[in-house]
Amino acid sequence: MTDTSTQPLPEGLGSDFITGLHATLSGAADALGDLDRRAGDGDFGTNVRTAMKLATGNLEADAPTTYRQWVSAMSMAWLGVGGTSGPLFGMFFRDLAKAGEEGAVPTLAQLADALAAGQAVVQKYGEAEVGDKTMIDSLAPAIAALREAIEAGAEPAAALADAERAAVEAARATADSTARRGRASYVGEVSKGVIDPGAAAMALVIGAARAAVDGGEVETGWIS
Repeated sequence: MTDTSTQPLPEGLGSDFITGLHATLSGAADALGDLDRRAGDGDFGTNVRTAMKLATGNLEADAPTTYRQWVSAMSMAWLGVGGTSGPLFGMFFRDLAKAGEEGAVPTLAQLADALAAGQAVVQKYGEAEVGDKTMIDSLAPAIAALREAIEAGAEPAAALADAERAAVEAARATADSTARRGRASYVGEVSKGVIDPGAAAMALVIGAARAAVDGGEVETGWIS
């Protein structure tokens, strides 16, 4: 059996991932903002739009050519956004940009390792655990599903599809919990019944990575 986890992902992964993610988050900004208005401080939609505007500027100015450069442009955009979510997403993308060797497209295994590094840095500075109703709630199960699929010898597109399904299911499940971290924790039981916008956004990130490999679309209709 060929070990597909150690083969480079498609050559255009960086550009396809980031341009697809940019379009997906831009299109979902209103829905994500609505979630935050219902159980938070209501600024997440604005933060997403600001990050995508900054990303557009970075991409036009830097004209990235490698995976690392494309993802770094997204990292820098989020780091330019205020609040809590901006720095956390910025640091997450900074670690995701480090997947694989400089100038090369990462392998699936390297991408999984970079996602795990991103989770670690978000948890280090955000101090969130699974169940706290944050972006970690969808990121952690996505990584677990991805590693399980890699271990089973799945093709990259199928493995990332497993990760996306796990992330979406986990993000939707946050509606059943009460927030214990972030601004949503201030509203207590009010956050119950509402999907965490950070978890939803992270599921879209995983979906964009999958779409960059299989050429498909990212479904956003489940966000409400």
